[in-house]
Amino acid sequence: MAKILITGMSGTGKSTALERLRLRGHTTVDTDSEVWSRWVRLPDGSSDWIWREQAIRELLSGHRDGHLFVAGCKTNQGGFYPLFDQVVLFSAPADVILARVGARTTNPYGKRDDERDAILGHLETVEPLLRATATAEIDTTVPVERVVQRLEELAAEQ
Repeated sequence: MAKILITGMSGTGKSTALERLRLRGHTTVDTDSEVWSRWVRLPDGSSDWIWREQAIRELLSGHRDGHLFVAGCKTNQGGFYPLFDQVVLFSAPADVILARVGARTTNPYGKRDDERDAILGHLETVEPLLRATATAEIDTTVPVERVVQRLEELAAEQ
């Protein structure tokens, strides 16, 4: 009964992997919704999309049946790492990520130039921080079935 966080930049395949895992009978949660996340105003006046801490804590402490795969990339996720059995970083080269966000139809993020610039900036600044704290990394340029198989292997190790 593993609890696995799948994290990484937009366009690395988190939602695609979650959907495949769901179809294989696993419990999955995409935290990129208002059920699990909320906007907050930062001291500098900017906004941040963070996890709803009570909701995430209840999800993780209350899950008892089978493996749980949670996807997200939020600035406050590190505080929850002790509640996960694995923190898995999804990664891919910048050109692959930009092609994916440009082609996807399920999420409008990444279509505008400023959003694409933000993704590239996050690859340089955020991804190294995620890599330093991840327990595993999966290169998502491989077929999605191999990605899902690796996630199931990590869950089975727990």
